[in-house]
Amino acid sequence: MRRSRRRNYRRWFMIIMHLVQRINGLFRRIATLSPGSCKFRPRILIDVSEIDVSTTVLGFNISMPIMIAPTAMQKMAHPDGELATARATSAAGTIMTLSSWATCSVEEVASTGPGIRFFQLYVYKDRNVVRQLVKRAEEAGFKAIALTVDTPRLGRRESDIKNRFALPRGLTLKNFEGLDLGKIDKTDDSGLASYVAGQVDQSLSWKDIKWLQSITSLPILVKGVITAEDARIAVEYGAAGIIVSNHGARQLDYVPATIMALEEVVKAVEGRIPVFLDGGVRRGTDVFKALALGASGVFVGRPSLFSLAADGEAGVRKMLQMLRDEFELTMALSGCRSLREISRNHIKTDWDFPHYFPAKL
Repeated sequence: MRRSRRRNYRRWFMIIMHLVQRINGLFRRIATLSPGSCKFRPRILIDVSEIDVSTTVLGFNISMPIMIAPTAMQKMAHPDGELATARATSAAGTIMTLSSWATCSVEEVASTGPGIRFFQLYVYKDRNVVRQLVKRAEEAGFKAIALTVDTPRLGRRESDIKNRFALPRGLTLKNFEGLDLGKIDKTDDSGLASYVAGQVDQSLSWKDIKWLQSITSLPILVKGVITAEDARIAVEYGAAGIIVSNHGARQLDYVPATIMALEEVVKAVEGRIPVFLDGGVRRGTDVFKALALGASGVFVGRPSLFSLAADGEAGVRKMLQMLRDEFELTMALSGCRSLREISRNHIKTDWDFPHYFPAKL
């Protein structure tokens, strides 16, 4: 009996300690993602009876500057997975980015109907695989490549290690079906980490952007830039745009929140290419902050997964509509009638020095 009690105590102690670690990690992650350090400076007595939230991204007209970020393995959240997200995004008139590690293939997503879609790419050691994948995305009507550049190795994801993460039975990475590239199976560690270590090319460098440009005519967005130095190099190597991203704060601890890195990158590119924000957007107010700091648009990841899990396609549609409505309301209450009128003067941040510079009358 005493041994049984001791075992139970140890079990509960481990559970409680795990929860404490998860909560501490959550607060650290919130600090890494949060746009809460930006405050509004609304303008008043401006006619906001008509507001236009539409914009253009890489020459494509979309209904709002809110797009869907690439998130992997969506059938873990809902049986329809990426197909539901694609339908919802098209209905909202905006852009979906499909992950390389999707549980639906580029062809299956294309079959859902018309829509503007980008394809997120990891570069594998086997470059023939990359060539085939890019060609399939082109043929399926995808309009751009979002090249992830911050994952030469997978960050230490302790929950995945503890849970020995693996793809559930019946699910596969559809874009690689039929290829001998291994599987995300149970291991003594994280199955995903083992897969990445075995397949993703750790030698990826700037010259590979030129190589990618040689095999596709699609514009290439560089995803994972958070410094001015890398932003300038991306421009030099012909990137069509930059996505400021810290990979959901899951790669390297203590990197800045994307909202904090955004302005540095925007200033570095000097308007030569568009800059987008990916990470930390939970409200329409966050979209406004990003645009005030110079972003051309934002990508949302976790909100799309949460809404997909809650109610499938209808959930993603509702999430996008909520973000649009909140964003439009923020514009109205800030005195902005179009995206062009959103400026740096509409916000002040914790890192402003000396304070902020009001607009001239």
